[in-house]
Amino acid sequence: MVRIITILTLIPFTLFGQTGGKNAFPFLDLPDNARSAALGRKFITAFDNDVTTGIQNPASFNSEMDNSIGFSQALLGGGINHGSVAYAKNLKDAGTAALHLRYVAYGNMDRTNVNGEKIGTFSAGDFALGGSIGRTLNKNLSIGATFNIIWSQLESYSSMGLSVDIAGMYRSLNGRTTVSAIVRNAGVQITTYTTDTRSPLPIQAMLGMSHKLEHAPFRFSVVAHHLNQWDLSYNDPSAVPTIDPLTGETIPVEKAGFGEKLGRHFIFQVEALIGDALRIRGAFDYNQRQEMLVQNRPGMGGFSFGAGLNFKRFTVDYGIFIFSSAGFNNMITLRTDFDKWRK
Repeated sequence: MVRIITILTLIPFTLFGQTGGKNAFPFLDLPDNARSAALGRKFITAFDNDVTTGIQNPASFNSEMDNSIGFSQALLGGGINHGSVAYAKNLKDAGTAALHLRYVAYGNMDRTNVNGEKIGTFSAGDFALGGSIGRTLNKNLSIGATFNIIWSQLESYSSMGLSVDIAGMYRSLNGRTTVSAIVRNAGVQITTYTTDTRSPLPIQAMLGMSHKLEHAPFRFSVVAHHLNQWDLSYNDPSAVPTIDPLTGETIPVEKAGFGEKLGRHFIFQVEALIGDALRIRGAFDYNQRQEMLVQNRPGMGGFSFGAGLNFKRFTVDYGIFIFSSAGFNNMITLRTDFDKWRK
């Protein structure tokens, strides 16, 4: 019990130099489908029949997703379950509506007393239930919005919040170029785990552009994220200037320059569209690589890969996101259109 109270007390005040650790409900930034996981966790430029992409960008909900459902599940150890489910229905002139649920179930953990003695177990979980509407205005423009009810439970401590996502998308007439703009997680933490621990939600403004080559099966995308926060680098508050033992000169604390700060905002993505059946995907997130860099062992941190197989009645997607040389996240998505089973 003491451990839980300590965690809840420290969360709002630790890791204040990075993008994580200072917001309520950070699970909202987890990848919610395998395609997103394979493309750097933030994929907002698609406009097709993939119902799971609308969770991140409600402007992508469209009539091609009518009566479609998608299930996503992360493949994690330690009894942790993380994933999502989404369903969309076309409402004709009103647009395409969708319901989706994102969840993280952390499994059972030991409950201990003040002496560290085990006295039982408890569970913990985070959930976000969302309702979305996407509407195509004309051949070029679409808009969308999502309203989320957020719930977090940690032993006997709980927290609730509300958030909205607002998005817009432009598509060229030939369909090969898209530009998306979105603001995610704008909201408030209504109830808190303990008193005096209210934190902001992980609000984030993003801009994405995608282009499919005319005579080659490749679609290239770039996503600019955290546009509402310029400096994503970490400055160690305990770092102090040092003295060069040879020259006696003062060596200032190294800080990120303009190029470093700019580069941390971009994720570069590519999809290979091999016929109608196979998709190969990859991405690179420089900010993720720098945040989780293990000294002398950079590994493949920040890279992600995946593939998708389209069958007659359903599609299977797989993605792996490499956080650092110390860990990675596998995810699989199964989606289908119920109407295809009636034919």
